[in-house]
Amino acid sequence: MKVAVLSDIHGNLFALNSVLEDIKKNDVDEIFCLGDLAMAGPEPNETIDFVKKQNWTIIQGNTDKMIADYSEAVYNAVKEGAPIMANALENDVKSISTENKEFLKQLPEKLALEREGVNILLVHGSPRRNNENIFPDLTKEQINEIVAGVKENIIFCGHTHIPCGYQTDNGITIVNDGSVGRPFTDNPEACYVLADFNNGAFTIEHRFVDYDKVKAAEILTKRHFEGAEKLANMLIKPTSRHM
Repeated sequence: MKVAVLSDIHGNLFALNSVLEDIKKNDVDEIFCLGDLAMAGPEPNETIDFVKKQNWTIIQGNTDKMIADYSEAVYNAVKEGAPIMANALENDVKSISTENKEFLKQLPEKLALEREGVNILLVHGSPRRNNENIFPDLTKEQINEIVAGVKENIIFCGHTHIPCGYQTDNGITIVNDGSVGRPFTDNPEACYVLADFNNGAFTIEHRFVDYDKVKAAEILTKRHFEGAEKLANMLIKPTSRHM
Protein backbone atom coordinates (compact mmCIF):
# COMPACT_ATOMS: atom_id res chain seq x y z
CA MET A 1 0.00 0.00 0.00
CA LYS A 2 1.10 3.56 -0.70
CA VAL A 3 1.10 6.17 2.06
CA ALA A 4 1.81 9.89 1.75
CA VAL A 5 3.47 11.46 4.78
CA LEU A 6 3.32 15.23 5.09
CA SER A 7 3.74 17.87 7.75
CA ASP A 8 4.46 21.51 8.50
CA ILE A 9 1.77 22.95 6.27
CA HIS A 10 1.82 26.23 8.20
CA GLY A 11 -1.34 27.67 6.75
CA ASN A 12 -0.14 27.37 3.15
CA LEU A 13 -3.16 26.05 1.25
CA PHE A 14 -1.51 26.80 -2.09
CA ALA A 15 1.32 24.41 -1.31
CA LEU A 16 -1.01 21.82 0.25
CA ASN A 17 -3.34 21.71 -2.75
CA SER A 18 -0.42 21.21 -5.13
CA VAL A 19 0.92 18.40 -2.95
CA LEU A 20 -2.49 16.75 -2.88
CA GLU A 21 -2.63 16.88 -6.68
CA ASP A 22 0.70 15.05 -6.80
CA ILE A 23 -0.50 12.54 -4.21
CA LYS A 24 -3.58 11.83 -6.31
CA LYS A 25 -1.40 11.08 -9.35
CA ASN A 26 0.47 8.48 -7.29
CA ASP A 27 -2.60 6.46 -6.30
CA VAL A 28 -2.00 6.87 -2.57
CA ASP A 29 -4.13 4.75 -0.21
CA GLU A 30 -3.66 6.77 2.99
CA ILE A 31 -2.25 10.07 4.24
CA PHE A 32 -0.36 10.62 7.49
CA CYS A 33 -0.03 14.23 8.69
CA LEU A 34 2.59 15.02 11.33
CA GLY A 35 1.26 18.38 12.48
CA ASP A 36 2.00 22.10 12.36
CA LEU A 37 -1.09 22.85 10.34
CA ALA A 38 -1.51 26.59 10.65
CA MET A 39 1.01 28.85 12.38
CA ALA A 40 2.64 31.76 10.55
CA GLY A 41 1.17 31.06 7.14
CA PRO A 42 -1.04 32.77 4.57
CA GLU A 43 -4.37 31.14 5.58
CA PRO A 44 -4.21 29.53 9.04
CA ASN A 45 -7.90 29.17 9.84
CA GLU A 46 -8.85 28.15 6.32
CA THR A 47 -6.15 25.48 6.35
CA ILE A 48 -7.48 23.91 9.54
CA ASP A 49 -11.00 24.02 8.09
CA PHE A 50 -9.74 22.12 5.06
CA VAL A 51 -7.72 19.55 6.98
CA LYS A 52 -10.61 18.79 9.33
CA LYS A 53 -12.64 17.57 6.36
CA GLN A 54 -9.98 15.07 5.23
CA ASN A 55 -9.85 11.42 6.19
CA TRP A 56 -6.22 11.60 7.35
CA THR A 57 -4.32 10.20 10.30
CA ILE A 58 -3.10 13.36 12.08
CA ILE A 59 -0.91 14.10 15.07
CA GLN A 60 -0.19 17.38 16.86
CA GLY A 61 2.80 19.58 16.04
CA ASN A 62 4.54 21.89 18.48
CA THR A 63 2.97 25.01 16.94
CA ASP A 64 -0.47 23.38 16.99
CA LYS A 65 0.01 23.01 20.72
CA MET A 66 1.13 26.66 21.01
CA ILE A 67 -2.08 27.81 19.34
CA ALA A 68 -4.30 25.45 21.36
CA ASP A 69 -2.66 26.33 24.69
CA TYR A 70 -1.95 30.00 23.94
CA SER A 71 -1.22 32.28 26.88
CA GLU A 72 0.96 35.27 27.67
CA ALA A 73 3.64 32.87 28.91
CA VAL A 74 3.58 30.97 25.60
CA TYR A 75 3.81 34.25 23.67
CA ASN A 76 6.75 35.49 25.75
CA ALA A 77 8.62 32.18 25.41
CA VAL A 78 8.35 32.35 21.60
CA LYS A 79 9.19 36.06 21.51
CA GLU A 80 12.44 35.48 23.39
CA GLY A 81 13.87 33.39 20.57
CA ALA A 82 11.84 34.43 17.51
CA PRO A 83 9.98 37.75 17.78
CA ILE A 84 8.44 37.56 14.29
CA MET A 85 7.07 34.09 15.00
CA ALA A 86 5.58 35.43 18.23
CA ASN A 87 3.84 38.17 16.25
CA ALA A 88 2.52 35.54 13.83
CA LEU A 89 1.32 33.35 16.71
CA GLU A 90 -0.52 36.25 18.34
CA ASN A 91 -2.22 37.06 15.03
CA ASP A 92 -3.03 33.39 14.37
CA VAL A 93 -4.78 33.03 17.71
CA LYS A 94 -7.01 35.99 16.85
CA SER A 95 -7.93 34.62 13.42
CA ILE A 96 -8.40 30.92 14.25
CA SER A 97 -11.86 29.89 15.45
CA THR A 98 -12.50 28.41 18.89
CA GLU A 99 -13.67 25.21 17.22
CA ASN A 100 -10.43 24.91 15.27
CA LYS A 101 -8.32 25.57 18.35
CA GLU A 102 -10.16 22.72 20.05
CA PHE A 103 -9.45 20.51 17.04
CA LEU A 104 -5.72 21.22 17.40
CA LYS A 105 -5.89 20.62 21.14
CA GLN A 106 -7.35 17.11 20.84
CA LEU A 107 -4.78 15.83 18.33
CA PRO A 108 -2.52 13.08 19.73
CA GLU A 109 1.15 13.90 20.31
CA LYS A 110 2.30 10.71 18.55
CA LEU A 111 0.87 7.48 17.19
CA ALA A 112 2.07 3.90 16.70
CA LEU A 113 0.56 2.10 13.70
CA GLU A 114 1.02 -1.05 11.64
CA ARG A 115 0.71 -1.23 7.87
CA GLU A 116 1.48 -4.29 5.73
CA GLY A 117 3.56 -5.89 8.49
CA VAL A 118 5.59 -2.73 9.16
CA ASN A 119 5.43 -1.09 12.60
CA ILE A 120 5.34 2.70 12.24
CA LEU A 121 5.77 5.54 14.74
CA LEU A 122 4.45 9.00 13.86
CA VAL A 123 6.02 11.93 15.74
CA HIS A 124 6.36 15.62 15.02
CA GLY A 125 9.87 16.39 16.26
CA SER A 126 11.27 13.18 17.73
CA PRO A 127 10.06 10.24 19.84
CA ARG A 128 11.18 12.23 22.89
CA ARG A 129 9.81 15.74 22.24
CA ASN A 130 7.61 17.47 19.70
CA ASN A 131 10.20 20.25 19.28
CA GLU A 132 13.37 18.16 19.08
CA ASN A 133 15.25 18.59 15.80
CA ILE A 134 16.24 15.66 13.62
CA PHE A 135 18.58 17.45 11.22
CA PRO A 136 20.50 15.86 8.32
CA ASP A 137 23.90 16.33 10.02
CA LEU A 138 23.44 14.37 13.25
CA THR A 139 26.00 11.77 14.28
CA LYS A 140 25.21 8.08 14.57
CA GLU A 141 25.53 8.42 18.34
CA GLN A 142 23.04 11.29 18.47
CA ILE A 143 20.47 9.43 16.38
CA ASN A 144 20.84 6.23 18.43
CA GLU A 145 20.24 8.25 21.61
CA ILE A 146 17.16 10.02 20.20
CA VAL A 147 15.45 6.74 19.24
CA ALA A 148 16.56 4.70 22.25
CA GLY A 149 13.67 2.53 23.42
CA VAL A 150 11.71 2.75 20.15
CA LYS A 151 10.46 -0.67 19.00
CA GLU A 152 8.93 0.32 15.64
CA ASN A 153 10.58 -0.38 12.28
CA ILE A 154 10.24 3.17 10.95
CA ILE A 155 9.81 6.63 12.46
CA PHE A 156 8.28 9.46 10.45
CA CYS A 157 9.01 12.99 11.70
CA GLY A 158 8.98 16.60 10.55
CA HIS A 159 9.48 19.86 12.47
CA THR A 160 12.83 20.96 11.00
CA HIS A 161 11.42 21.60 7.49
CA ILE A 162 14.55 19.90 6.14
CA PRO A 163 14.12 16.44 4.55
CA CYS A 164 16.56 13.72 5.56
CA GLY A 165 16.79 10.08 6.66
CA TYR A 166 18.79 7.71 8.86
CA GLN A 167 19.28 4.04 9.58
CA THR A 168 20.21 3.18 13.17
CA ASP A 169 22.54 0.44 14.40
CA ASN A 170 19.53 -1.66 15.45
CA GLY A 171 17.74 -1.32 12.12
CA ILE A 172 15.29 1.52 12.75
CA THR A 173 14.65 3.80 9.78
CA ILE A 174 14.05 7.50 10.51
CA VAL A 175 12.50 9.68 7.81
CA ASN A 176 12.09 13.44 8.10
CA ASP A 177 9.47 14.44 5.54
CA GLY A 178 10.54 18.08 5.13
CA SER A 179 7.76 20.68 4.89
CA VAL A 180 4.74 21.29 2.71
CA GLY A 181 4.27 24.96 3.51
CA ARG A 182 7.59 26.44 4.64
CA PRO A 183 10.69 24.61 3.34
CA PHE A 184 13.99 25.67 4.93
CA THR A 185 16.30 24.48 2.15
CA ASP A 186 17.68 26.00 -1.04
CA ASN A 187 14.76 24.36 -2.82
CA PRO A 188 11.55 26.31 -1.97
CA GLU A 189 9.22 23.66 -3.41
CA ALA A 190 6.76 21.86 -1.15
CA CYS A 191 8.09 18.53 0.09
CA TYR A 192 6.43 15.33 1.29
CA VAL A 193 7.23 11.61 1.50
CA LEU A 194 5.76 8.79 -0.56
CA ALA A 195 6.11 5.44 1.24
CA ASP A 196 5.23 2.07 -0.28
CA PHE A 197 4.63 -0.76 2.22
CA ASN A 198 4.54 -4.35 1.02
CA ASN A 199 4.64 -7.51 3.14
CA GLY A 200 7.00 -6.21 5.82
CA ALA A 201 9.20 -4.19 3.46
CA PHE A 202 9.00 -0.55 2.39
CA THR A 203 10.47 2.04 0.03
CA ILE A 204 10.72 5.78 0.72
CA GLU A 205 10.77 8.71 -1.71
CA HIS A 206 10.94 12.43 -0.95
CA ARG A 207 8.87 14.28 -3.52
CA PHE A 208 9.18 17.99 -4.34
CA VAL A 209 6.19 19.86 -5.76
CA ASP A 210 6.07 23.33 -7.29
CA TYR A 211 3.23 25.70 -6.36
CA ASP A 212 2.30 29.38 -6.67
CA LYS A 213 4.72 30.74 -4.07
CA VAL A 214 4.25 34.35 -5.19
CA LYS A 215 0.49 34.25 -4.58
CA ALA A 216 0.96 32.58 -1.21
CA ALA A 217 3.50 35.24 -0.25
CA GLU A 218 1.13 38.03 -1.29
CA ILE A 219 -1.62 36.71 0.97
CA LEU A 220 0.77 36.25 3.90
CA THR A 221 2.06 39.82 3.50
CA LYS A 222 -1.51 41.13 3.70
CA ARG A 223 -1.92 39.68 7.19
CA HIS A 224 -0.09 42.83 8.32
CA PHE A 225 1.47 41.64 11.56
CA GLU A 226 5.01 42.92 12.15
CA GLY A 227 7.38 40.72 10.17
CA ALA A 228 4.72 39.21 7.86
CA GLU A 229 6.55 40.44 4.76
CA LYS A 230 9.79 38.79 5.87
CA LEU A 231 8.00 35.48 6.41
CA ALA A 232 6.36 35.87 3.01
CA ASN A 233 9.69 36.45 1.29
CA MET A 234 11.02 33.23 2.81
CA LEU A 235 8.34 31.28 0.94
CA ILE A 236 9.93 32.43 -2.30
CA LYS A 237 13.57 32.31 -1.23
CA PRO A 238 14.27 30.48 2.04
CA THR A 239 17.40 31.88 3.70
CA SER A 240 17.57 30.14 7.06
CA ARG A 241 15.46 28.22 9.53
CA HIS A 242 15.00 31.28 11.72
CA MET A 243 15.35 34.92 10.75
